[in-house]
This record gives sequence, structure tokens and C-alpha cells, in this order.
Amino acid sequence: MSAAAEDEWEGQYAYPTPPPGGWTADDLDRIPGLPPHTELIDGGLFFMSPQTDFHMATLRLLENALVDAAPDALYVVREMTTKLGRRDRPEPDLMVVPHSARTGSSQTWYDPEDVILAVEVVSEDSEERDREIKPRKYASARIRHFWRVEENGGLPVVYVYELDPATNSYAITGIHHDKLRLTVPFPIDIDLTAINRRPPVAPPPEGTTSAE
Repeated sequence: MSAAAEDEWEGQYAYPTPPPGGWTADDLDRIPGLPPHTELIDGGLFFMSPQTDFHMATLRLLENALVDAAPDALYVVREMTTKLGRRDRPEPDLMVVPHSARTGSSQTWYDPEDVILAVEVVSEDSEERDREIKPRKYASARIRHFWRVEENGGLPVVYVYELDPATNSYAITGIHHDKLRLTVPFPIDIDLTAINRRPPVAPPPEGTTSAE
């Protein structure tokens, strides 16, 4: 790359310069020009890669199932952050929180004390964060339930964890292929093989044709 081309690239894709000691969780709402779905881990910024079809389809399947199964007092949150501490503000793919934790339309994060379930769908560019770093931080913040979702042959496999309060770490309670059936944090039954299944097409109302 020529010097001129390099200068042009840096001008278009310049990253914000962190302050001494790194960014803080509160900075995430104030840094100009950040791409959508930027996370803060240990004071460093992490940008999301373009979403894969598997990631999108898995999120849609799990989100719809959680919305259907969650009690009325609970709310399913997609791709918003939780402020774990001064230097950590990750973005789980899904969270379940009480409706009472919602503060208004400008809300950008949730307190970990309000997070009942956090879900991460593992991506190739974030394997270490999704498998090791973020679960450890979620456990330290006492988020009781955590699901890690991996791809196997085009289908999701859900690793289910529950917080052990004696050690403040996660214990795995099951590895779920094809079917995810749980009683906590609330009863849920998900057909994981439905990820690629088209929803049924409703018939047209009586007296009409499909062309109308």
C-alpha cells in the first residue's frame, strides 16, 4: 500500500485514542463514531464482525422462544450491554431481565443484578471472549444463568450453566442437541432443529384468493 493510500485508509478508519488507563464503561456512550455493537472488555474496545446466517438464525430462534416462554414480569433483550464494572461493558446476544429494570427509550445498558439469563452465540472472531472471558466476568457479576451456543453441523448446541453461589463460578448443567428443555430460570422447550425451518404460511381468508 502506498503512503498516500495508507493515509487515506487511516483517515477513513481511524480508531479513537484511549485515555490513560483505558476506556471506562461510561465512555461507551460518549465516544463518537463507534460502530454498532461495540463492547468494552478490560478497558479495551471490541468491534463486532459482520453477522453470519447461522448467528442471525440462532438468535431469532432463541429470542422468539424466550419471548413466548418468559413470564409476563420478564423482558427479553437483544444485543444490549450490561455494565459489569468500571472497565467492562460486554454485549450478550440475549438477556432476560425484569420489566422493572427498563428505565426508558434512551436506555443503553442493564445492571448485572437485573440480568436473569445471558446468552452468547459463539462467533469465530470472538471464541475466546465468548467461551472464557465473558462467562468468567458474568459469573463474577453474579448473573445466575448463562447459555453458550455453538454450531455443530449447521445446528445450534446449547451449553447451559448455572451459578454456584459457593464458588461464584459457573457449573455446567447440560449440553443440549436438537432439543432444549429446561425448568429454570423458567420452563422452556425449544426445538433447536427448527433453526432452518420456514414458518407455515397462513391460508387466505375465506372468500379471497392468494393473488388478492
